[in-house]
Amino acid sequence: MTIRNLEFAARPRSVAVIGASGRPGAVGHIVMQNLKDGGFAGEVWAVNPKYSEIDGRPCYRSAADIPGVPDIAVIVTPPETVPGIITELGEKGTRAAVVITAGLTRENGLRQAMLDAARPYLFRIIGPNTVGLMVPPMNFNASFAHMQAKPGGLALLSQSGAIATSLVDWAAAEGVGFSHIVSLGDMADVDVGDYLEMLAGDGRTRGILMYLETIPSPRKFMTAARAAARLKPVIAIKAGRHAQAAQAAATHTGALSGADRVVEAALRRAGILRVLDLGELFDAAEVLARFRPLQRAQVGIVSNGGGAGVLAVDRVNDLGGTMAEFSPETIARMDRALPPNWSHSNPADIIGDAPPERYSEAVLAVADDADTDAVLVFNCPTGLASPSDAARAVAALADRGKINGKPLITCWLGEETAREGRRILQESGIANFSTPSSATAALSYLGEWSRAQKALTRVPSSRSEDVQGDREGLRAILEKVAAEGRRMLTEPEAKAAIAAYGIRVPETLIVETPQDVGEAAARLFEKFEKVVVKLLSRTITHKSDVGGVVLGLKTREAAEKAAENIIKRLEDAGTREELEGFVVQPMVERKHAHELILGVSQDPIFGPVVLFGAGGTAVEVMEDTAIALPPLDDVLAGDLMASTRIGKLLAGYRDRAPADREAIAGALNAVSQMIVDFPCIKGMDINPLLADADGVVALDARIEIEPAEINRRGPNPDLAIRPYPDGWEKDVNLEGHHYHLRPIKPADVALFPDFLARVSPEDIRFRFLAPRKHFPDEMLERLSQLDYERDMAFIALREEDGEMAGIGRLSSDPDKEIAEYGLLVRTDLQGHGLGFALLKQLIDYGKEEGIGAIEGIVLSDNIKMLKMCRDFGFVVKDSGEAGIVTMLLKL
Repeated sequence: MTIRNLEFAARPRSVAVIGASGRPGAVGHIVMQNLKDGGFAGEVWAVNPKYSEIDGRPCYRSAADIPGVPDIAVIVTPPETVPGIITELGEKGTRAAVVITAGLTRENGLRQAMLDAARPYLFRIIGPNTVGLMVPPMNFNASFAHMQAKPGGLALLSQSGAIATSLVDWAAAEGVGFSHIVSLGDMADVDVGDYLEMLAGDGRTRGILMYLETIPSPRKFMTAARAAARLKPVIAIKAGRHAQAAQAAATHTGALSGADRVVEAALRRAGILRVLDLGELFDAAEVLARFRPLQRAQVGIVSNGGGAGVLAVDRVNDLGGTMAEFSPETIARMDRALPPNWSHSNPADIIGDAPPERYSEAVLAVADDADTDAVLVFNCPTGLASPSDAARAVAALADRGKINGKPLITCWLGEETAREGRRILQESGIANFSTPSSATAALSYLGEWSRAQKALTRVPSSRSEDVQGDREGLRAILEKVAAEGRRMLTEPEAKAAIAAYGIRVPETLIVETPQDVGEAAARLFEKFEKVVVKLLSRTITHKSDVGGVVLGLKTREAAEKAAENIIKRLEDAGTREELEGFVVQPMVERKHAHELILGVSQDPIFGPVVLFGAGGTAVEVMEDTAIALPPLDDVLAGDLMASTRIGKLLAGYRDRAPADREAIAGALNAVSQMIVDFPCIKGMDINPLLADADGVVALDARIEIEPAEINRRGPNPDLAIRPYPDGWEKDVNLEGHHYHLRPIKPADVALFPDFLARVSPEDIRFRFLAPRKHFPDEMLERLSQLDYERDMAFIALREEDGEMAGIGRLSSDPDKEIAEYGLLVRTDLQGHGLGFALLKQLIDYGKEEGIGAIEGIVLSDNIKMLKMCRDFGFVVKDSGEAGIVTMLLKL
């Protein structure tokens, strides 16, 4: 669907409770009580034909009888009544509802009946089968949760009502507040992607927590998640990590690409930080509620016990963090304040008898060090000093949980003795954790969000600059296989396919008989010492499993004998008729080469995925592989390599020189590009891919296609992440002024300040419908970082200096029924037709994308824009607002 009309759920001004009840314990009664106890200031209308009033409030027989139009309704009636109630609310003008009622399923048809009732009104439904909705800053609690939530900066999206209410309970004790708490229920309409997109632009929300059990509409989810994660931390726990894997596919890669590994790759690519259990989610919530993310997170530690500090250092390194390097000035300062036997390094072990004054001196010194970005303070109970006094000393240094503006994380170890110290810290607004591991992990979330931004800025093209592929050559191979009705390419076909995209393969000779094998081997012996003989078959895909590969043959006679033995083994297995010939190739021996695997498989949710890792015949036993979502580029390919154990070995060790990582990345990019270009490719193995200092060579390859999809054209619509649309770049000459028009890229954020500085206040008012002087960095980042699925922006760059001259933007509903455009041209460059060229580019793009109509919201005194719209055939619609008109063009 879209985020249209979800604003009524985000900022409700009135609510109707359909199924309100005066009976204690009934869901309708609890919802009414929660709205009352929460202090919601808007209208609350009760609806139930059984009552004339509830708790002194008038109760209406039906939604039609309500004297006003509710912004949102809460429905707690029997399931069979829900579709009719939705129709009644839609006719009245309400556009959103929380359906707490369960039992509306696909099987009984009520779910679809409910959606059918909602569709004519663009009516949004949260649920069914949900605990409800809470917007604490508005004192709005339309749920049957057991308690109120405090207002704050965290939003919670949960596919489990039990998890949502548990988090509310925990947050109350920890002093953590929320901007939104949404129990999504069965997600018949509004799903996690819809709410994520809305929260991305919500100024009250500083961080987003998610409990996920499934991810519907993956491309919508990825678009929304990437938009949100660019602006604020998004942390998710995804349940079902060990659900039974799908049946093994025809390739090794299909067996290795377990669903949870794909989810991990998708969340990483979306910039989402994943945690594994509720304890970690609670810790993440606490630290994100208190602090903004850190661009750098070097840790300074103070402890009165060496063991706690050592455990923390281990955990910092486990999590990829960095310890601060104390300056000589800091060391000297602590030398003056601490006993001679303190640790003289980070962690600062201030000894078990540390009194409050020693804590104060050490913590201030560490916080003042320029290399320290965050401070961790530990206290271990001893009989020599009071943990409570130490807590008071640390609390006195902090201002809203920070020291010198740097996050302060504390850990008072123990239980009985530590309890009072923790209370003191908590009441002072200082984050406190029970173990060194949890404290360090919580701190790591502040830095991980910044690191996650790297993946978000990568927008590989639909035609990668890193790959020079022979698209037509590969198309010819695939069309031949499809014409024969085959799914699997033979080994020679598969090698020819990957060679067309620049992956090096050995010389390959195809023959029919053992005698032919001998003759082919003799030709190869003129250049090589050894050869390999393999069976050729359209149906036997794993040749080693049936003894169909013989290595290291040094004579013609040995090659012939090998072919004869292959025939005998197939005869013994009853598969002789599947043999179509033999493949003879040189034996590639690279003493120090690594055996790698590259592959492709199809995930049922996220579509095509790329696999990389340690290859060879023991690939499943080694279990050293990683998954990434295409499209890739050199940077993303490097990240994929780095996420495996063998990726570290590629850097070289002992007598092994570093492998050619550029060549490996090139092979990964080639595989990615093949997926982008040919949606019919469903599976691929390149195993082994030998890699050393001299480059890479693929010794074996398998490719599976879907013959029925041979005519589907790229870029692959099944990709969860849409590639950069490079086909929409062009040059224009406008009255002697030369411009390059292209889709926007994340790096273009750097062009905005100079561009906006040359736009007059009047033109800014025309574009944004109001005067505007300040453009926050977060806003510019969001304007320049798109996923190209529903949003597109074309920028015009001047040929002579590369400066931005203009920008046109198109933002579409997910259903692509209508898209809104925006246009802005530098004031000193107007009058030459650049705005006209940008608008035409937007219209052409909208037609290509199948968008139904384009509309623009235009100030009535923006004469030039109104004239240009009429020239293109736009018609005027009444906007309902004075001074504003809506221009509409049906495509």
